[in-house]
Amino acid sequence: MMKAPLKCAVSIAALMVSSGVQAKDAANFSELFEKGDVGLDLRYRLELVDQDGFAKNATASTLLSKLWFRTGSLNGFSAYIEGTNTSVLGKETYNNTLNGNSTRPVVADPDITELNQAYLQYANDKTTVRVGRQGLNLDTERFIGTVGFRQNDQTYDAATAIFKPTKDLTAIYGYVWNVNRIFGGSHPLGDLDTNTQIINVSYSGLGFGKLTGYAYLIDLNDAPVFGLSSSTVGIRFAGKQAATKSVKFGYEFEYATQSDYKDNPADFSADYWHAGVNTSSNGFSLGIDYELLGSDNGVSFKTPLATLHKFNGWADKFLGTPAAGLRDVFVTASYKVQSGETLKGLLLKAVYHDFKSDVGSVSYGSELDLLISKKVAKNVTASVKAAFYNADSFATDTDKIWFTLAAKF
Repeated sequence: MMKAPLKCAVSIAALMVSSGVQAKDAANFSELFEKGDVGLDLRYRLELVDQDGFAKNATASTLLSKLWFRTGSLNGFSAYIEGTNTSVLGKETYNNTLNGNSTRPVVADPDITELNQAYLQYANDKTTVRVGRQGLNLDTERFIGTVGFRQNDQTYDAATAIFKPTKDLTAIYGYVWNVNRIFGGSHPLGDLDTNTQIINVSYSGLGFGKLTGYAYLIDLNDAPVFGLSSSTVGIRFAGKQAATKSVKFGYEFEYATQSDYKDNPADFSADYWHAGVNTSSNGFSLGIDYELLGSDNGVSFKTPLATLHKFNGWADKFLGTPAAGLRDVFVTASYKVQSGETLKGLLLKAVYHDFKSDVGSVSYGSELDLLISKKVAKNVTASVKAAFYNADSFATDTDKIWFTLAAKF
C-alpha cells in the first residue's frame, strides 16, 4: 500500500502533516524567513485503466508539482505554506470528474492549481497547535487521511491541537470546518462544509503495542452528502515482537461502531472490525487480514474522509461501501532486497483480496494487486503498480496500471 507523501512537522505518529522537520529557531522577526526552508516535490504518473462497460480505455499522463515554504520559529510560532499544480501532459483521454468525458473510466486527477496548505503553528515541548489549511493523517488513515496517492491531496481547513504530556501519551483534538477534496474546488463536491470534531488518544508505553482510542463526529452540511454524517467511536491496538534476531511477528486489532449523526436521515448502527497478523524475516514479509464494514437497516459503515485508496483494493471499486456491507479477507506478501549494489532496496509486493457482502455473504469479486518500487537516486523513486479486479456480483472487471517517478528537492 502506498504511503502518503506528507510527514509530520513534529514527530507524532498519530498525526502527520506535510512539512518535514521542526522549524529552526529564529531570534527575531526577520530571521523567521532567513531560517526558513523551501522545497519542491515532483511526481510524474502514467495511469492506464481498462474497465468493462466503457467504450474506450483511460490514459492519464500527469505531473504533480508541489512547492512549499516553512518559516523559522519565533517564540514557538511559525508558518507553513504549500501550493500544488497538477498538469496534464498530452491529451486528456480520461474522465477527470470535471471534463464530462463519460466514454472513458475515471482517473480522479484533474488539471488543477491549488493552495494545498497554509497554516500558523505554535509549538512547545508538550503542545502543538495549528490553525488553517492542513493535511491530517491519523493512524492508518482508515478514517482521516490526505489521499496522498492521488495527485491532488485532500486537506482540511481546521484548528488542531496535539498534547503530549509524556513520551508515551498523545492526545489530539481537531475541529474541521471545510474539507478540500481531491477533485478541486471547481467540482460540485470538491469542498465539503462541515462541523466535524476529531478526537484521538494513543498510549505506546505498554511495551508490546500501541493502544489508540478515537471518536470522529462527522457533520456534513451540504445536502447531497447529509447521508455521510456519522458518529464513529473505536479502539485500535497494534504491535510487533521479535521472535528471534531475524524473525518478527506483527499484530493489529481494531473495532469501531458507527451511527447516524446530526442531519443524516438514516437510522443505523453498524460495526467495523479489523484483525491482522504478519511475520517478517530477512526482507520477506507475509500477512493475512480480515476487515469488515458492517451494515444495519440497509445502511453500511462508511469512511468518507479516509485515504480510501489504501484499503479494499487499489482498483478503488469500494470507495463507497455497498449497502449490504463489505467483508475483505486479504493476504499480503512482499520482499525487499537486502543487499547488492544494483538491487538493494527493491520492493516487490503482492496483495490478494476476496470480497463478500456482510449481509448474505454474497461474493462481490476478487482482486490481485502488484507493486514494484525502487529508490533509483538519493531523492528519486520509481514504481510500477497494478490492480486487477475480477467482478462476481459487484461493479465490473477492471485493470489498472500506474507508472510513477517521484523526486524531492
